[in-house]
Amino acid sequence: MLQFLGMLAAIGLTALCWGMYGPVLHFGREDMHSPLRPFVCVGIAYFVIAVVVPLLLLLKGEKGSWKTKGVVWSLLAGAAGALGALGVILALHFGGRPIYVMPLVFGGAPVINTLLTAAMNRSFSQLKAPFLAGLLLVVVGAVTVLVFKPQSSPVPPAATAAAERAAPADAPQPTVEQNAERLVAVLLSIALAMVSWGSYGPVLHRGQAGMEGSRLRPLVCIGMSYFLIAVLVPLALLVPLGDTGQWHASGILWSLGAGSLGAIGALGTILAFTLGGKPFTVMPVVFGCAPVINTLTTLALHEVPLSSVSPFFLAGMLIVAVGAATVLAFGPRGHAPALK
Repeated sequence: MLQFLGMLAAIGLTALCWGMYGPVLHFGREDMHSPLRPFVCVGIAYFVIAVVVPLLLLLKGEKGSWKTKGVVWSLLAGAAGALGALGVILALHFGGRPIYVMPLVFGGAPVINTLLTAAMNRSFSQLKAPFLAGLLLVVVGAVTVLVFKPQSSPVPPAATAAAERAAPADAPQPTVEQNAERLVAVLLSIALAMVSWGSYGPVLHRGQAGMEGSRLRPLVCIGMSYFLIAVLVPLALLVPLGDTGQWHASGILWSLGAGSLGAIGALGTILAFTLGGKPFTVMPVVFGCAPVINTLTTLALHEVPLSSVSPFFLAGMLIVAVGAATVLAFGPRGHAPALK
């Protein structure tokens, strides 16, 4: 019973951290006006929390050992996590808002998680009608969330006047084609995050199993992948891509906070697996709860009144949650084959 409660606590920790991740990262991106600089800060936070700290703790010893298969799977899990974070940053950069970007990501990720887990465990024969109905609910709910997303609060007249003075009178307005291109870019970025984070759980579970149940070693590998993908690569691309943003103190702090939330959430996932959880159960629960936390966090940080939230948006959130719960309840229960 205590082990089960511990697993629920670990799942709750992950859902809380990953639910807050999007809104916090949004502030970092806004302050630095750059898609790459916040990503660098996320990677630095991961490196400190997921590499430096675990390596120091490993000096005291821990069960498990470094195994090639475990290292490879864990590095892949870290790469999936980093690419998912990049997808979120790009979606926000192209005009997406965290109040609907993150629910869409967390609505589709459990579907990817379940399908990939079924493929890895060769259990597609267990995908029954109730499970497929759950997938449909997630898709319908996600579309509803996108269509009826809450709108930004009206800009104060003083701010509007200042913006008009700063902008040229003949500044060109985006064309229909440009708006369509931005929408496609947002949707593709969301898809990248959805697929990457949906793959995270099953791949990480293989990595942890490959290192004989170690908790810290897979976390180190995740942090190393983040350091490569989220720090070294973006720093090298700042000049070639002509990034016009600036390093801003508040933006750095917000982005470091987002990276810290992501790393602690990764640790929560590992702890949930250590306490007996499986990707079929752990990840859908995380992805089902995180959008609720995300929405509440966004509304609180932006001081958006609940009266401005459309009932259709709330209905979409409910449909996503019901779909995720259905996927959880009726998903296949196959186990990963033993690693040799």
